[in-house]
Amino acid sequence: MSGDASATDGGSLAPLEVAGSVAVVTGGANGIGRGIVRALLEADATVVVADVEQDVLDTTVAALSASHPGRISGVVTDVSDDDSTDALADHVFAAHGRCNLLFNNAGVGSGGGGRMWTHEPNDWRWCYSVNVFGVANGIMSFVGRMLQSGEPGHVVNTSSGDGGFAPVPNAGVYASSKAAVSCLTEALAHQLAEDSDLVGASVFYPSGGLMDTGLFTSQRNRPAELERVRGGTGRSSMTFQQMKDLLEKAGRDVKVADLDEMGRWVVECTARRQYLIGRDLESTVDLLHRRANAIGALDLPPHHQMGL
Repeated sequence: MSGDASATDGGSLAPLEVAGSVAVVTGGANGIGRGIVRALLEADATVVVADVEQDVLDTTVAALSASHPGRISGVVTDVSDDDSTDALADHVFAAHGRCNLLFNNAGVGSGGGGRMWTHEPNDWRWCYSVNVFGVANGIMSFVGRMLQSGEPGHVVNTSSGDGGFAPVPNAGVYASSKAAVSCLTEALAHQLAEDSDLVGASVFYPSGGLMDTGLFTSQRNRPAELERVRGGTGRSSMTFQQMKDLLEKAGRDVKVADLDEMGRWVVECTARRQYLIGRDLESTVDLLHRRANAIGALDLPPHHQMGL
């Protein structure tokens, strides 16, 4: 099974024309989101970048506007707040009259790596408020309006192989949040297939190498009211370089992903309505077979090693 050809396509949905479309990307000011934004602009879409960091958002919009004038704008958005995602949708439909592509991409690390009994309630609240409620808020704010518009559209939710396919014991909070994204996206896709021949959904598993994104330092955006207060021992943060060094010390051959290339690939998969957007899935398929066998035997299924 090859990575790019492994997923089914959008079934009866016609391919999407990205050129001339209106796209929204949450968490779009840096990392994977910025790669998706750049790819959408290169494909002649109009893009609204939503991000919680004003300075980074302004910098990204200014930089990409230089080569794509008039087709990119930014809206400060806290996806964990449904009022904020509603305001984002209000802006998009007022300014552009439609939303064809919605990338629910914003995410954070858990801030609570380590044993689950060392986590604090605020670790769960913070991680789930962005990674799970953030996706749900995007769906609730946009999808009804996308259906009502009568325009072709597609929703892409960013999950992770670290949890989205199988649990990761040393990242229980983060991985379980991404498992929720996988589950809710599949449910959304089935519902849309029943209700619409214009709007569909996909789940995106970033893959192809270690990614130099803001996820490693997402603590910078952790709300004060959700800071750790109990002195838990879970890891609070790790930089990209620290993770790379740790993996190399463990003997891993670390490949660093090209996020701009990844963005182009995601947009291409979205345009053809590919449901599962993921690469290099051979080992994952083998793991899922082994998990199915263990479940059939009523045993504890094997878990997912922190994936690259």
